[in-house]
Amino acid sequence: MTDPDDLRNFVRLDDRITTSGRLQEGDPARLAAIGVRHVINLALDDHPEALPDAATHMAQAGLRYTHIPVPFDRPTDAHYRAFVAAIEEGDDPVHVHCIANFRVSAFFYRYHRDARGMDDAEARAIMERVWTPETIEIPHARVWAAFVAPKQAGETA
Repeated sequence: MTDPDDLRNFVRLDDRITTSGRLQEGDPARLAAIGVRHVINLALDDHPEALPDAATHMAQAGLRYTHIPVPFDRPTDAHYRAFVAAIEEGDDPVHVHCIANFRVSAFFYRYHRDARGMDDAEARAIMERVWTPETIEIPHARVWAAFVAPKQAGETA
């Protein structure tokens, strides 16, 4: 089976991790068919494009499900720490999504750079496959630019 690259902003990061924007009915089964065993959702349940009753869809597809609702206008270090814990929990193939893959790609930028020690330019290039918070003209882009900026000693988001 091939990657479902018709999912919004689908990105395969490596053999274990894939990301995308919103999931729709039927997508959890498609993810399970390519080997995904755990889905992490960073979107809010009440977003108009959110998959209704996502936990049930994941369970029906045999997928473990972790929901970390991250308000688009208020991502925090606590959200990021929950994300890191979920990513590093086991070695199952995982798919991480939100609505547009903006939250997810920003979280992975920080994760690659800060937790995995990836070179900043390489980590940023992965995020920029999807978006660049500093240059996109959407509400709350500045919040995300600050969220992904390297922290100074003792600074938190």
